[in-house]
Amino acid sequence: MASNGWALALHGGQREIPPGEMEASRAGCRAALAAGEAILGRGGGALEAVEAVLRLMEDNPVFNAGTGSARNSDGEVEMDAAVMDGATLDLGGVAGIRGVRHPVSVARLLLRETPVLLVAEGARRFAADRGAELCDPRDLIAERPGGGCDTIGCVARDRAGNLAAATSTGGLEGCMPGRVGDSPMPGCGLYADNAAGAVAFSGFGEEIARAMLAARVIQALEAGATPDAAAGGAIARIAALGSEAGGIVLDRHGRIGWAHNGANFAVGLLAEGGAPRVWLSKDEERKDAGHA
Repeated sequence: MASNGWALALHGGQREIPPGEMEASRAGCRAALAAGEAILGRGGGALEAVEAVLRLMEDNPVFNAGTGSARNSDGEVEMDAAVMDGATLDLGGVAGIRGVRHPVSVARLLLRETPVLLVAEGARRFAADRGAELCDPRDLIAERPGGGCDTIGCVARDRAGNLAAATSTGGLEGCMPGRVGDSPMPGCGLYADNAAGAVAFSGFGEEIARAMLAARVIQALEAGATPDAAAGGAIARIAALGSEAGGIVLDRHGRIGWAHNGANFAVGLLAEGGAPRVWLSKDEERKDAGHA
C-alpha cells in the first residue's frame, strides 16, 4: 500500500484470536484507524496521531494494553510503552509502570526529557508530576478471552513527511514481576527515522530484543528494501529462532508493509485518498486480493 501524503498503520497484537473475539478486534482496529485519520486528515502530526490511536486502543479491553492488560505472577498489572519521533530521533519510554490509564501518553511526555526510559515507581511519579491520568491499578484488569503475547503498535507519516512509531503493552500473563519486553526498547520493538521509515512489532519480546528486529527493518529500508520485504525479512529471522512475531512497517515515502508468522495479527492500514483496510491475518489479505 502506497501514499503520496499521510499514511497510517496499526496492529492489535500477534496472538491467536478466539473466534468470539474476532469482530471486536476488527471493530477496535477500525475505530483506531478513524482516530488517526481524523488527525492526519486535517494536517495534524504523526506524533499526535500515533498517540491518539494507541490511547483509544488502551481503552479497549479486547487489546492487551491499558485496560485489559495481562497480570504478572503476583496478579499485578505492569505496563510498558514507548513513542519515537522520526524527525528528531527523540524517544520516550516507560516500563513496569502501574496505575496509569494511558501509558503511551506518559511515554510521549518523556520525548523531550533527558531520560529516554523510566521504570516502575519512577515512571509513575513522573506521570503524576506531569498531570497524566492516574487510576487504581485494579481498574486496568479485565477478563480477556484471548491469550498470547500481544502488544499494540502504530506507525504514521504526516503530510510534512515526518514519521512516528508507538507501542504499548500489558505484558505476558503470569510473567515474572519486573519483566520488561521489547516494546519500550528502541531498535527492538519499535523505531522511527525520517530518513528511512518507522516500524512497530508484537511477539515474544525476549526473542525480538535478542534479534533487534526493528533495527533490522530500518537497515533493510536504508538498503532499498520495500516495506513488505523488510517486514518479511525480520519475521524470517524470528522464525529461524523458533519464535513468532508480527510487524508493521512504513517507509519514508508512505508505503506500508506488514508480516507475521503466527495464527493471527490484527492490522489496520490507511493511506491518504484510500479506503481503510483491516485484516486479522495475511491469509485474509491474500483472499481479499484474490477477490479484487
